[in-house]
Amino acid sequence: MKAGVVVFPGSNREGDIARALEQASGKKPAMLWHADGELPDLDLIVLPGGFSHGDYLRCGAMAARAPIMRPIVEAAKRGVRVLGVCNGFQILTEAGLLPGALMRNADLKFACRFVKLRVENASTPFTQGYRQGDVIQVVVAHGDGNYFADEGTLDRLEQEGRIAFRYAEGTNPNGSIRDIAGILNERKTVLGLMPHPENVIGEAAGGSDGKRMFAGLVEALG
Repeated sequence: MKAGVVVFPGSNREGDIARALEQASGKKPAMLWHADGELPDLDLIVLPGGFSHGDYLRCGAMAARAPIMRPIVEAAKRGVRVLGVCNGFQILTEAGLLPGALMRNADLKFACRFVKLRVENASTPFTQGYRQGDVIQVVVAHGDGNYFADEGTLDRLEQEGRIAFRYAEGTNPNGSIRDIAGILNERKTVLGLMPHPENVIGEAAGGSDGKRMFAGLVEALG
């Protein structure tokens, strides 16, 4: 699997994602700078967490207009898999690759803790390492993870199997509507999620449920 991780000014989880990808695939991912105007040949593009451009204007708004986003949008349209985690999810919504928006947490506090996720769709490259209905433990670290979309969009996400993960067992940390933690695009080739699977890839970090996501991606993409 040929993977690339995009680095924006203010990103801070690119190293964690790169480590998870290398652990799963045995290959170091390419590190891609936000000002690059071209992409190498890739099977997977990852937008990591952090505070791109200091979260000025809106979280992800400036990063979504970075030069590298144009070829990423084009690659996504061709079916190249794109994963956005936390700030990466925010960037994907701002770039129009996913619907809806990420707003301030309902309690206006930064959330940093373990949460439970329920796997809602286990038939995508991102989720095939899990079984439908699995409840996994992951970490959140965000102040703007409150997912919102209009009722029509939410109903389409439900009907089309595009809700990949929901917060489970009363652990919703941000007030996200319908407990949504991660969503897919129409072709199910783009995933955005707020929690950090890259931070639970070994028991020393408090859990290893994230390993199954990266192992599934390697199996699906080679």
